[in-house]
Amino acid sequence: MIETPRLRLHRWNDRHRDAFAAMHADPDVMADYGGPIGRAESETKFERYAAAQRDHGISRWAVEDVGGALLGYAGVMPRLANDHPLGAHFEIGWRFTRKAWGHGYATESASAALRHAIDNAGLREIVSYTSLDNVRSKAVMARLNLRRDPGRDFTTLTLRGEPWRGLVWVVPSGWPRG
Repeated sequence: MIETPRLRLHRWNDRHRDAFAAMHADPDVMADYGGPIGRAESETKFERYAAAQRDHGISRWAVEDVGGALLGYAGVMPRLANDHPLGAHFEIGWRFTRKAWGHGYATESASAALRHAIDNAGLREIVSYTSLDNVRSKAVMARLNLRRDPGRDFTTLTLRGEPWRGLVWVVPSGWPRG
């Protein structure tokens, strides 16, 4: 577990499943993803995150408030398949329930997850990406002091077969001051 002043980043377990699925069923939360996903796709994602934590020691973390309510997730995900436009890489990302927006939880938890990935897993190359219209994620990237790298922008297809343009940021050397 990773603790911040207001949050706890936990490994995934069964008690998170229903809230995880509910978050992914929310059209507002999933607008940047092309819309909500169903329970089966949510379960697949949940299992992928749990497996990454088990196999690599890093992944998206379940982000809870001090009372134990799931607010969302944040963390560095190993993307080790070479079929991604960026090839094998490590990506910092986050997603939060609508009620958790606007409180700085994404920045706080992503910063803690980045520190863990750099200090504990020894990662040196971490990227982040989002769509052009995802203003909230771009604001988090700015608060995290990530650097824009337009030369690495890419287009891929969503699970629904629609094109998606990813704008890329990188965690600079010497982060968080870098």
